[in-house]
Amino acid sequence: MYQVIEHPLIKHKITMLRDKTCSTKMFREVTDEISALMVYEISRDLKLKEKEIETPIAKTIGYELSQEIVIVPILRAGLGMTQGIQNLIPSLKVAHIGMYRDHDTHIPHVYYAKFPENIKHAKVFILDPLLATGGSVEVAIDKLKEQGAKDITVVSIIGVMEGINRIKEKHPEIMIYLGSLDERLNENAYIVPGVGDAGDRLFDTK
Repeated sequence: MYQVIEHPLIKHKITMLRDKTCSTKMFREVTDEISALMVYEISRDLKLKEKEIETPIAKTIGYELSQEIVIVPILRAGLGMTQGIQNLIPSLKVAHIGMYRDHDTHIPHVYYAKFPENIKHAKVFILDPLLATGGSVEVAIDKLKEQGAKDITVVSIIGVMEGINRIKEKHPEIMIYLGSLDERLNENAYIVPGVGDAGDRLFDTK
């Protein structure tokens, strides 16, 4: 299952990312902003519990999150999505999964994985700016399930049906949220029209 988040600000900011003249600084800032906007939209079902507090005027009942939140950026491009979400939910925990993609086979290889202890009971958001072949996200889901994670959501700024279908085939219960559904993959497994290599544009590398 997947959903494209239709929001004017998200559309506006994705257009900024697509522009090849977008600087590294701007690309990083806008990626943060889009990530925050997306998580704001998809966090409406987070569970709350009542909390008694005292305002300057009187005691009252407020609310706080009752569910642990874990974000899992897929290194390295996923790191570009973390800060905007942390600004909204400072109490969350951050797991990391490091992968590199073989340029010939496009197969992802895990070189690092670190998870917080609460992963089994947390609401987990996998962060990957581009859902292209879906290979990296599929591996990330496998790793999280090995750790006992049950409530997993994928958040990508841009994706294509090739990646969505790959995740749906193996993990049909996983919800995928996108800021934009693009046309296709090219012969080098890059999203068209896409934004190029998100990691390179975030960190000014080649």
